[in-house]
Amino acid sequence: MYRSHSNGELRLTNAGESVTLSGWVQKIRDKGFMVWIDLRDRYGLTQLIVDSERSDADMVELARNLGREDVIQIKGEVIEREAKNPKMPTGDIEILVSELNVLNKAKTPPFTIENETDGGDELRMKYRYLDIRRAPVRENLIFRSKVTMEVRNYLSGQGFVDVETPYLIKSTPEGARDFVVPSRMNEGQFYALPQSPQTFKQLLMVGGLDKYFQIVKCFRDEDLRADRQPEFTQIDCEMAFVEQEDILNTFEGLVRHLLFQIKGVEVEQFPRMTYEEAMRTYGNDKPDIRFGMKFGELNDLAQNKGFGVFDSQELVVGIAVPGCAGYSRKQLDALIDFVKKPQIGANGLIWAKYAEDGSMKSSVDKFFSQEDLMSWANRLEAEPGDLMLVMAGEENKTRGQLSDLRMHLAETLGLRDPNVFAPLWVLDFPLLEWDEETERYHAMHHPFTSPKPEDVALLGTEPGKVRANAYDMVLNGNEIGGGSIRIHDREMQSRMFDLLGFSKEEALAQFGFLMSAFEYGAPPHGGIAFGLDRLVAILGGQETIRDFIAFPKNNAGRDVMIDAPSPIDEAQLEELNLKVVKGE
Repeated sequence: MYRSHSNGELRLTNAGESVTLSGWVQKIRDKGFMVWIDLRDRYGLTQLIVDSERSDADMVELARNLGREDVIQIKGEVIEREAKNPKMPTGDIEILVSELNVLNKAKTPPFTIENETDGGDELRMKYRYLDIRRAPVRENLIFRSKVTMEVRNYLSGQGFVDVETPYLIKSTPEGARDFVVPSRMNEGQFYALPQSPQTFKQLLMVGGLDKYFQIVKCFRDEDLRADRQPEFTQIDCEMAFVEQEDILNTFEGLVRHLLFQIKGVEVEQFPRMTYEEAMRTYGNDKPDIRFGMKFGELNDLAQNKGFGVFDSQELVVGIAVPGCAGYSRKQLDALIDFVKKPQIGANGLIWAKYAEDGSMKSSVDKFFSQEDLMSWANRLEAEPGDLMLVMAGEENKTRGQLSDLRMHLAETLGLRDPNVFAPLWVLDFPLLEWDEETERYHAMHHPFTSPKPEDVALLGTEPGKVRANAYDMVLNGNEIGGGSIRIHDREMQSRMFDLLGFSKEEALAQFGFLMSAFEYGAPPHGGIAFGLDRLVAILGGQETIRDFIAFPKNNAGRDVMIDAPSPIDEAQLEELNLKVVKGE
């Protein structure tokens, strides 16, 4: 046995006991006649002591020559510490070492294995196995395990069956690019890795397995950012003989369960908001409702007053920023610079200060009276002491720009408290969106989403106005899950493929198996998928997912630790009947 106890469990009540501990050397303090060693494992730290009075000379010398991250085993007696450390759970005791064995020597690590390390992101990702030894990363992975277990417990308790679906599937033309896998046994043919198990979970519903879930890897070959990885994990769920309301209630229950079990937070209400309302009020379809700053449209109040910037634009819209009427010129210029950044793309920003004494001061005083500005304040629900910020331009673009500004201000003002949780449902998404480049419709969700029954008649006349039976779960300004009621009859599915520009032959080649299944008694069904990585990060008080993944990829989609992707040798290429053509 390498250990009788972990390095986090011994207390003063264990004094006098003989124990065996193992772990990594965190720190050594050599005082000449006395050597202290901090021994670390996943459970905590224990202080060891070797001294010239109570230990033989060889052991003192061995202790002195230990290096950081050496793996050792010790035997000894638990004794009371003279200088106690109340910040450590084991701070009342230390181990008087009677036997010390070096299990494995370690090279000096390239960065410090401390809570606050001197290693940069790329270096820590290259040596991720060392980074995992650091408490923040280790605790994030343990936290993920806890969340995953609670998900399994809840869904299993609700009668859901965990079913594995295949990883080697067929390439489909919707959504992101597929990762493809060549088949040795079927020359010139390829599998694809699943972007989601969508069609398989629908087939499970056809098969009569009416409550399915899976915590499953999905793969999308798309450009990356902090909250996106080429492989990610979904909590994938589907239910048969249900309507939208049944699904919303079930998965409200899941999120409510997680918030209570993981964070001790009770959430009574899950507000519901249509897609149209979310875009009109917050400028995006995943609004953070932990704070106000709702949009107010000012066209009727701000146009036709002689100010050309407003008069010539499709939309004039603003927000009231609480308590910021005292912003200096420098601070206002910084906001203007922010909206002019290429990634935001606005031409400018109009401001108006609503002073505590009720007076108004703006950047457009030449064109607008105090009464005009007060009408803005009423529309934006501004109070004395607030700062009003107004933008104008093409409707959709301007809403997006003001949304970016709203979120930037919320970060600056500390309004996005990670310990406050505000979930909501966003409903009634458009079924289709028009792509100017390809001049055809794309499915906003996916091709298997059902239109709202009351909008079906519009499919033939105004398909762009058709709403989907689709819903997103939003938490703190992040989409954590999305789903829909599915199409379950062949005729409607065929009609959907027609709208999306599939020929009959293409639809049959890509999805013939699903169309065929619908002819054998497919039940009404629907489902949802949660992004586990993102959900865990938000519950953990962060919005970036990388530290909650054991071995993440970098922003270029590379695993710098194992150096992947990498070339394969000629023999493998030959066996797969592949030839690599190098770009010029």
